Amino acid sequence: MLTVVQARNAKAGPKAYKLADEKGLYLFVTPKGTKSWRMKYRYGGKEKVLTFGQFPEVSMSEARDRRDEARATLRRDKDPAIEAERDRRAAIAAIGATFQASALAWHEDERPRWSPRHAVVVSNALHRDVFPDLGKLPIADVDGPLILKALRKIERRGSIETAKRVLGYMSAIFVRAKGEHLVTVNPTTDLINALKPTPRGSKQPALTALPDLLTLQRIVDASTSNPTTKLASRLLAMTAVRVGVLRTATWDEFEGIDWADIDSPAPAALWRISAERMKLEVEDKGDEAFDHDVPLPAAAVDALRALHQMTGRGRLLFPGNLAAKEPMSDAALSSLYKRMDGGRYKGRHVPHGWRSAFSTNMNEWAMEHGKEGDRLLIDLMLAHRPKGVSGSEFAYMRAKFKERRRTLAETWAAMITEGLAHPYDLIRDQAAR
Repeated sequence: MLTVVQARNAKAGPKAYKLADEKGLYLFVTPKGTKSWRMKYRYGGKEKVLTFGQFPEVSMSEARDRRDEARATLRRDKDPAIEAERDRRAAIAAIGATFQASALAWHEDERPRWSPRHAVVVSNALHRDVFPDLGKLPIADVDGPLILKALRKIERRGSIETAKRVLGYMSAIFVRAKGEHLVTVNPTTDLINALKPTPRGSKQPALTALPDLLTLQRIVDASTSNPTTKLASRLLAMTAVRVGVLRTATWDEFEGIDWADIDSPAPAALWRISAERMKLEVEDKGDEAFDHDVPLPAAAVDALRALHQMTGRGRLLFPGNLAAKEPMSDAALSSLYKRMDGGRYKGRHVPHGWRSAFSTNMNEWAMEHGKEGDRLLIDLMLAHRPKGVSGSEFAYMRAKFKERRRTLAETWAAMITEGLAHPYDLIRDQAAR
């Protein structure tokens, strides 16, 4: 067996030579005095050589450890040279495989299975909550504590369910990375047990008393926000759609409105939202029976006509501030509500809260006026499908009660816009500033 002293004292000779250790390991000395650890072995009936590195950079003990690993690989009937090359390539790939690169590749693979809306939701969550802290790190370096730290930030802003959804996205990203041999373990395993539980009966905060809602509307109108965002708030209140559906709306979804004659009545004005843009099961998103048509009251038409003067030349009702082809941020309205009037509405009302406000007030109105049958229609206006109702039955119900739903829409709009400025005044106020 070779000793460290012998290895250190080995001198260059006229020819290259070997100093044997044991079990195939030897020190190879060149005429220039370079010393490297090598191992001779046989695989597939052929004699082969594996190089472990130069001495003394690679110590004798390290060389022996690598020899033992190679022999263990041989016992598994694998060629250690091929396995070493595979590990080398994987290491090189892992260096360039940042978490963000792997996440975007996963998103691209999954996108055909998702609705366009869901794809945007997932992308926004990753860019907002994950990439700033973890995006530039090699995915192999992203471990459980780092992931939990990112998720804790989400929890601290009160988004308990969002933290859980983001964890789910990250778990799927690591499953894909493990399949590509970029990581050996999925560090998200069991992290769900470390997250905060969802509070019982938790709902998104919403004002429901009409005086409070009207006050909120007036504060929105008086805020320093741009008129596009103010009109978005007003339309969200009147239509009670989900904020994601509103902010990504396109002008070609609206019918029955004469944009040129702003004083002409529009008794059949309708907003037709395709099923793929609605919150539905994946298998229902391609079914036209689940399209959602929103009857537009006169006050909503006025707001749309005012908005059309500002953004009607483009495709989107609410283009973003930075890029006209991208919709306004999903945080635009929620940020407005949080900051206006000194933070008065932070934690008290969110954009989604308009759906609760509509449901609460209209159901109370139906009971007070002996119109209990309207309660089903109120659910239809929120795009809630009764259990056991098929797509064709759902479409039939919407068509049968179209006029009654329009009446209810006018009733709600009258409640929620009483005493508010005309939409055109919002545009003029902005111009005056």
